[in-house]
Amino acid sequence: MSSKKDYYETLGVSKDASDEEIKRAFRKLAKQYHPDINKEPGAEAKFKEIGEAYAILSDPNKRKQYDQFGSAAFEQGGSGGAGGFSGFDMNDIDLDSILRDVFGGGFSSFSGFGSHFSQGSRSRGKGSDVRVVVDLTFEEAAFGCEKDIDLNLKTSCSNCNGKGGFKEQTCSTCGGQGVVLERVQSLFGIMQSQKVCPDCRGTGITFKEVCDECRGAGTVTKVKTISVNIPEGVDSDFQLRIPKKGNAGENGAPNGDLYVEFNIKPHPVFERQGDDVYLELPINIAEATLGCEKEIPTLTGDVILEIKPGTQNYTKLKLRGKGIKSPNSLVRGNMYVVVNIIIPTKLNRKQRSLLEDLLDSGLDNEDAFKEYQKNLKKM
Repeated sequence: MSSKKDYYETLGVSKDASDEEIKRAFRKLAKQYHPDINKEPGAEAKFKEIGEAYAILSDPNKRKQYDQFGSAAFEQGGSGGAGGFSGFDMNDIDLDSILRDVFGGGFSSFSGFGSHFSQGSRSRGKGSDVRVVVDLTFEEAAFGCEKDIDLNLKTSCSNCNGKGGFKEQTCSTCGGQGVVLERVQSLFGIMQSQKVCPDCRGTGITFKEVCDECRGAGTVTKVKTISVNIPEGVDSDFQLRIPKKGNAGENGAPNGDLYVEFNIKPHPVFERQGDDVYLELPINIAEATLGCEKEIPTLTGDVILEIKPGTQNYTKLKLRGKGIKSPNSLVRGNMYVVVNIIIPTKLNRKQRSLLEDLLDSGLDNEDAFKEYQKNLKKM
């Protein structure tokens, strides 16, 4: 390994140091040698050295190359990779990004080094997202539908084509950079940071004439009708994202997104549980005892359902594939028919007589009755 530069020694860590140990060491040394804090001769050069060391050792691929080939891997013609790497200087390292990553937004570039840090890009505010709740019937949610939704949306101003004005010129405040420098007093002394230019709002341009219709915003609020294709199987917890159908951005920036949520109206007979549909079927005691056939509704039409003799209360009968197919599923759910045996509360004379005769005929000879009576005798 080349001994030209020992990045581990620069940071004061061992060769098997963890990522967190390397980060802690850089944090400590960056505070100590930051040129806006340390005015001693050589502080600036030391700060560059520790920045270079951290840039290499904090990157898993670069650290692996360094461990194998030493600092020669990052010098002109080095053997660390195809074609080698050019020598390091401050232009090769985005120290501003490194400082933000290690210290957060409060520790940024320092005076005298501005040319080595990014000047900021022209930014335009993306339009805000819009959320809307749409009412659906049970069937509309199950099978999908198309809905026209009227929304108050910010739309691009047609008078200025969304620019906000006329006769474009470079912003005199930021010189077209979209950002201005701000010096603030901090724990580490006077720090210099960037903020969006207040005059051009990050675009780098202003206008000699501001648009009267949008007053420079590039957008106006209008009622807009959005046609939404709602997929089959949506539920009340489902959210549909429609890209770029939200509010228009500032001065021609991209639109926000539209998020559609759903309020599903209850159905008079069906109940949904996930992809399955439940139906309660009332039958009388004679039908449950003797068995019968019942015509019942499903989401796709009426079907004949067989009730077998001796069916017990709350028996659940499955109709495979008669449920709902949710947007994220490839298969359709099932339908479950729950039997509800209705016990009569009012009987005419003939019905009462028949039931009394039935009771006298020995209905309690069933195994369940016998087991119950046997257990009673043991008490």
